[in-house]
Amino acid sequence: MRIHDLQTPALLVEASDLDHNLATMAEALPGPRLRPHVKAHKCTALARRQATQGHRHFTCATVREMEGMAAAGLGEDLLLANEVLDTKRLAALDARVTVAVDSQATLGAAVAGGIREVLIDVNVGLPRCGCPPEQAGALADRARAAGLRVRGVMGYEGHLMIVEDRQKQAQGVADAMAELARAHADVGGEVISAGGTGSYDVNRVATEIQAGSYVLMDTAYDALGLPFRKALSVLATVISVSEAHSVADCGLKALGMDHGNPRIEGARVWFCSDEHVTFAPEAPVQPGERIRLWPAHVDPTLAYHERLHVVDGEQVLESWPIDLRGW
Repeated sequence: MRIHDLQTPALLVEASDLDHNLATMAEALPGPRLRPHVKAHKCTALARRQATQGHRHFTCATVREMEGMAAAGLGEDLLLANEVLDTKRLAALDARVTVAVDSQATLGAAVAGGIREVLIDVNVGLPRCGCPPEQAGALADRARAAGLRVRGVMGYEGHLMIVEDRQKQAQGVADAMAELARAHADVGGEVISAGGTGSYDVNRVATEIQAGSYVLMDTAYDALGLPFRKALSVLATVISVSEAHSVADCGLKALGMDHGNPRIEGARVWFCSDEHVTFAPEAPVQPGERIRLWPAHVDPTLAYHERLHVVDGEQVLESWPIDLRGW
């Protein structure tokens, strides 16, 4: 099969760029130093490729991802790096399961659901989940008193992931990790889990990095000058041509748009609507012509699609189901 045989919009992953990204991260963070976050791709076939590079401990964001990874035989060490109040489905998995907790409510849910291991989730500056650093030790004490094993702490400096000034970013990460280290001193345990693609090389505190987007990349991360290549694009078909602009069949329902418009080489994107991208090409295009769009945010883009196609230029090598979608 060739890419021109695919129904559009379709996700394409360039095989050589994927291999480069996998090998580059394996060299930078070998073995358990990386805990890949599968929320970035939601694909067990791709997770298996990560495992072949020695990255066999995984991060998940949803119960569905945990279940799918365990069913695929990738449950050696799974971390649900998210607060959950219904853990009953997790305790039955054929996997080592660790759950993040940040309150008495999430701790109680872990105990009620039969969870045996937890990380204390600490707020290190991103206004999302996580307890204040000064409360982490007491929560860990309550977890141990309830019979749970506390493996350590986690904290996500997500507000610093796409800061383009790398010196400013490094200082921000250091400040955030000082908070996490302070909490870890009170909590104990062998794990300090943090970080992501944007901070994988400047986070000096975490024992494991939860990077996910590195494997496919997007235009937001590409602006940081990281050593990873944009492996993922969306194939679209030009469906309408006007004097000043053209339209292809790839819009809001096929692209993660929270980080901005996609990029089209040799064109300026005007806007996206439900099923369309309107763009001004530098050179004329014709109806039926195939173009590639580079998304600004890879994670939600993958979640919109059922399959991704591994390609070598125009040739489709493999097609992988995005089988961890949903909740």
